[in-house]
Amino acid sequence: MLLEAFDSGWVAPVGPELDAFEQEVAELVGVQDAAAVSTGTAALHLALRLAGVGAGDRVLCPTLTFVASVSPVCYLGATPIFVDADPANWTVDSTLVEEELARAASGGDRLAAVVAVDLYGQCADYGPLEEICSRYEVPLIEDAAEALGASYEGRQAGSFGRCGILSFNGNKIITTSGGGMLLSNDREMISRARRLASQARDPAPHYQHSELGYNYRMSNLLAALGRAQLRSLEGKIAARRAHFQFYTEALGDLPGLSFMPESPRGRSTRWLTCLLVDEEEFGAGREDVRLALEAQNIEARPVWKPMHMQPLFEGALVRGGDVARRLFETGLCLPSGSNLSETDRERVASIVREQQGKGG
Repeated sequence: MLLEAFDSGWVAPVGPELDAFEQEVAELVGVQDAAAVSTGTAALHLALRLAGVGAGDRVLCPTLTFVASVSPVCYLGATPIFVDADPANWTVDSTLVEEELARAASGGDRLAAVVAVDLYGQCADYGPLEEICSRYEVPLIEDAAEALGASYEGRQAGSFGRCGILSFNGNKIITTSGGGMLLSNDREMISRARRLASQARDPAPHYQHSELGYNYRMSNLLAALGRAQLRSLEGKIAARRAHFQFYTEALGDLPGLSFMPESPRGRSTRWLTCLLVDEEEFGAGREDVRLALEAQNIEARPVWKPMHMQPLFEGALVRGGDVARRLFETGLCLPSGSNLSETDRERVASIVREQQGKGG
């Protein structure tokens, strides 16, 4: 497909591969339309702007996430309010979201939007989240950057809320090297997103602009790469889930080790296998395990450092935060790439097992 795109001469951010990629992803996710853009962050920026978020507004965001789930809020001059994770699935705690929306409504201080993040390949708890946001008439935006192929109650990640966003960054389950997508059942919204992502050029024979736009469209070449990778999506998900199954069987008998739970209401892709290390029970801490792997040239990283603990957001408002903090302090993402071999997995598990009782 990539060679065909080269041969076609469509190299710029327009062309048949781009149109087809948008259509194929929209059909896969089960929404009416999609706009392919340069990054998942760009897609979230557009989603927030099209939801009406602007300077001085406040937006609810999970604290346990990557900064790209929050930075577009700041791009628009709005302020994030952070919400703790639910220990049952590690995604945003819907009870705390409801309490914060109720508190704001009672004070006549309506919040501009809620961003929910599908974490490590698992959807947030959209049953209550969609009902709560609908009741308070606050737009819900789904950040499914880490979760293409995941599902919740039979619906695909990216199909919840007013709109959803995906990422095709190099570390995602399929990649266009860089790229993202905005998805929605609101065709008019997606049409407007395409216009804003193309420098908001007015329909005129000359270059005319009536509002501020962005250079956010994906190229036709990268879309061709995305289309080719879509065909192997289910195989990549199966590989990631197999890695999780292996790690749980290889390490699950050790005291003090546990894994990120899977919601009974959906299917996680297990984009990353996340391990929790109870230092007292295991006899070694998260950092002991991570450093032992690093010493063998194996990369493993802590789970996301909560946003309310980041220097960038020092002093920000947060509801709860202790659950996310504990997950960060004890959580480790094990090697989980789709191409990880059985030998690689066995080596990782062996090193983790060897750390039992060796804490410094």
